[in-house]
Amino acid sequence: MNGVRFAWKMLFLALVTVALLQSPANASEDFLEGGWTLQRDASSLRFQSVKNLTIVESSSFAEFEGGIDDTGNARVRIFLDSIDTKIDLRNVRMRFLFFETFEFPEAIITTKIDASALADLPTVKRKTIPLAFNLDLHGVSKPFEANVTVTYLSEDLVAVSSTAPVSVAASDFALGGGIKKLEEAAGVVIVPSATVSFDFVFARKSGETEEDDADDQTQQAAASQPAASTALEPQGNLDNEACTGRFEILSRTDNIYFPSGSSQLDPRSQPLLNSLVDIIMRCPELTIEVGGHTDSDGSDTSNLALSERRAGAVKQYLVSKNVPDSRIRSVGYGESRPVAPNTSAEGKQRNRRIEFVVVE
Repeated sequence: MNGVRFAWKMLFLALVTVALLQSPANASEDFLEGGWTLQRDASSLRFQSVKNLTIVESSSFAEFEGGIDDTGNARVRIFLDSIDTKIDLRNVRMRFLFFETFEFPEAIITTKIDASALADLPTVKRKTIPLAFNLDLHGVSKPFEANVTVTYLSEDLVAVSSTAPVSVAASDFALGGGIKKLEEAAGVVIVPSATVSFDFVFARKSGETEEDDADDQTQQAAASQPAASTALEPQGNLDNEACTGRFEILSRTDNIYFPSGSSQLDPRSQPLLNSLVDIIMRCPELTIEVGGHTDSDGSDTSNLALSERRAGAVKQYLVSKNVPDSRIRSVGYGESRPVAPNTSAEGKQRNRRIEFVVVE
């Protein structure tokens, strides 16, 4: 009799142990174990914008990367230079006028995955969960909430998709000025918000092997490269139309800075000027005019002299970066070519500018 009771006790303990091992808590821990890596080729990140009230344009990003660690911390890094509107010069406008990628090359999405919410995913295969996440864009960080659908594709493959487009307002990320620049450059009216959708596929990381270590090192090396390396650009030298369009766009950025009354370049100008160097080098047959302009404050004579010195300072910087001196002309126009009335601070700021024009 005692032997039977002992056997039943052992069986009960065994059943309890199995139940504990199969509990949601342990299942969720197993689900995140080792972490997950975003599969770029199987994923997509898209957004829609509206111009002239009725025209909807769809765009995407060609390059992004990310992953989820075994504690549930998730991070997606978006290379903004990889903006893909299907039109070359529109891509350039988005990069330089809107996102200002020479200063803000990437956006980052971060969140914390609740492992327990996915404990039954291998059984139910597909479920919708609420997700709080943070978006860092254009130097601003903002929290969002959205529902996402998680689909169990296999033991080592999971899809995460937005259930509805996520609305992102330009004003929340100090992008209102970029909207105005796009409107002026393209001659359109743009709704100052966009809706973002995504379909991400994550693969479970395999055990730590030499091959995995090599892959991690490759990804880290890629992540350390400037995001500009991900830009969608024609190969080799640019044709005249592409060159002319780029210089016209760069003339609208307003990201070349001087102290008041000075021709000393502010260091904040360097990222844009370095991008300009790359474009000039890819337009080897062309000569570029660097034109300096001022507002109407001060005398005509002093404004002309100041604009000449500022244009000369930009030329000097370009030459210091190995652009041939013979390919750059610097000219000062003073206050003679305003692009806005000099009756407001905004108008004066727009008139204080450096422009780039193809002259040969």
